[in-house]
Amino acid sequence: MPLKLNMNIGRRAGADVVGLDIQPGFVAAVKARVNGAILAEQAAILPLPADTVRDGEVLDSDTLGNVLRELFLSSGMSKHVRIGVANQRTVLRTLELPPLTDHKELAAAVRFQAQEQVPMPLSNAVLDFHPLGIIDTPAGPRQRVVLVAAQRDMVERLLAAVRHAGLNAEGVDMSAFALIRSLYRPDPEQVGRVLYLNIDGLTNLAIAEGTVCRFTRVLGSGLEGMAGELAQRRSVPVADARALLAAVDLNSPVQENEPDTSVPLDSVPAEQETTEGERPAGHEDPAVDELSMSYEELTDVGASSEPEPGQTGIADVLSVLESGIRDISGEVRNSLDFHRSQEGGGEVSHVVLSGSVQDIPGFAEALQASLGVEVRTRDIGLFDENLADSVSTHRLAVATGLAAIEAPQ
Repeated sequence: MPLKLNMNIGRRAGADVVGLDIQPGFVAAVKARVNGAILAEQAAILPLPADTVRDGEVLDSDTLGNVLRELFLSSGMSKHVRIGVANQRTVLRTLELPPLTDHKELAAAVRFQAQEQVPMPLSNAVLDFHPLGIIDTPAGPRQRVVLVAAQRDMVERLLAAVRHAGLNAEGVDMSAFALIRSLYRPDPEQVGRVLYLNIDGLTNLAIAEGTVCRFTRVLGSGLEGMAGELAQRRSVPVADARALLAAVDLNSPVQENEPDTSVPLDSVPAEQETTEGERPAGHEDPAVDELSMSYEELTDVGASSEPEPGQTGIADVLSVLESGIRDISGEVRNSLDFHRSQEGGGEVSHVVLSGSVQDIPGFAEALQASLGVEVRTRDIGLFDENLADSVSTHRLAVATGLAAIEAPQ
């Protein structure tokens, strides 16, 4: 059976299908309920070992399969899954073709155009398309079609891990499409396009007009990349680095819950020992000074420079976050410029932010300041609010959209 990207969300009833989001650092599964809105009814998340998935591509199918098996055994959810893909080896194009009502003729026309539009050999590509309707153009009526292509070997590695876990893949979908479905909110006053930005294990960007995706891109940076950088700086496991990032409050001027050991206590001469809160003369420590500075102050004075190896305090954690925010905002601006320059491109009114970065207080505000575009955070709908007690619901946007039939209109 040929592989196919199920852009219309599968051929099976949505209630039986679990959305499966596989990102660097974690996997998330969601059973959704749709009744005027898309609601996450049941969910489960498990961490992934480092380098099981990198930049959205599976590197270790066996390890991923073992984690997926554990997740579904413990959650008891249906083993029929729809899987999201988000990496540099997927392509989205909008085509304008002569109006064709016969599906086979339209498919042949799309494949013919794909030879010029898709930057990969079609023999190693999984293709799917979705008609958007007839539009009037200066050349007359044209059929607008969204074409998606993904490299076959990448999809097959993903499916191998799913089969290894004993799961049944009902379809593969673009994570960007799922993100739009789960976070789109009908608004009669909303005009123009919205940029959806999911920053988690990786950073997934989608520009949509209503529920229609006009542009998508996977950025190279995400929280897992920041955790990897911090792990190298601190010489700690990636799991510990993830915890350090999650513990930061960018709104807080003081981070006091991590002891500073850059000057070991046993190295202070007895005559210079001090009471709590004092510092002995001649032992001014720049790392300690940085602990009393806010994120904005650190950014202003250029405190994002590399700390000395082994230095503690939170200066290095803040530095990694500040650098990550700067890199992401730069990539987003480049994407906006590119989209604006394309035929049919346009401006976005604001950014809708999702992902586990929402668990870091002040991240959205720092991103908005760096990006220069309004950033709004948005949560998925929950069928039972108690779900938030068992999982980080900020990590469920993509998986929820994968489990749904379509976005509410």
